[in-house]
Amino acid sequence: MIPGGTPILILKEGTKRESGKSAQINNIAAAKAIADAVRTTLGPRGMDKMLVDSLGDVVITNDGVTILKEIDVEHPAAKMIIEIAKTQDEQCGDGTTTAVILAGELLKRAETLIEQNVHPTIITEGYRLASEKAIEILKKVALEVKPEDEETLKNLAKTSMTGKSASVVKDKLAEIAVKAVKMVAEERDGKIKVDKDNIKIEKKQGGSISDTELIEGIVLDKERVHENMPSYVKEAKIALLNAALEIKKTEVDAKINITSPEQLQAFLNEEEKMLRALTTWPSTSLQRQASTLSEG
Repeated sequence: MIPGGTPILILKEGTKRESGKSAQINNIAAAKAIADAVRTTLGPRGMDKMLVDSLGDVVITNDGVTILKEIDVEHPAAKMIIEIAKTQDEQCGDGTTTAVILAGELLKRAETLIEQNVHPTIITEGYRLASEKAIEILKKVALEVKPEDEETLKNLAKTSMTGKSASVVKDKLAEIAVKAVKMVAEERDGKIKVDKDNIKIEKKQGGSISDTELIEGIVLDKERVHENMPSYVKEAKIALLNAALEIKKTEVDAKINITSPEQLQAFLNEEEKMLRALTTWPSTSLQRQASTLSEG
């Protein structure tokens, strides 16, 4: 900044600086371009888009937030529209395309008002009042959905799948989704809370969407260590360990000299004994605690 108080701006070569109404119109145009990019994907008859990134990877989708995440955008106003889609996806998980299109349409109407010399602060205040009125009307027409109302919950799930590739089997997927959510739902402070982290979606290649099934338990996606191990175990007992089953190595360099097969066997037997001690200690400890309690 020079002594007179006028700031000095250093811009890159080729940078264009605008202000006033032209800057507002350009910002609105950039935001509308993003909204128009996903407009054709909306609805059950929405079209898919093929996206090719710089590495040549191809993504075919009609999900608004997926498309916008793949778009490389530099314009600040366009980035704000993309943030709208991300926020909608994080908070609701659906309606991203609708949110972006509504934002683009509101900006288009604002552009008309700006051209009529209406000040942006007045337009913003009008949209704020409209938002409050819309929320008021939505609360009046909203219906309360209870956990016992499975039919409504299934319809809600089907609605979110409409227009996506999963819609061909939305009846089955909706039933699975409702069951999974109700299994992990918890009541806290008089409200039903669902932690999405308690539901794990495991993807497997080779099947179709219709092969999806709900596992009421835990799926551990692990391969067999040896081909002779069984691929199916009925009524299995599962051990939960909070320590590694391994022999601790010495912290300093050590050397063991074995001069006979008997010494080698004794060394291996000692290692096996240590491993067995690790696996039998918890149960032995529990037995000791049980006997102590019974004696008391």
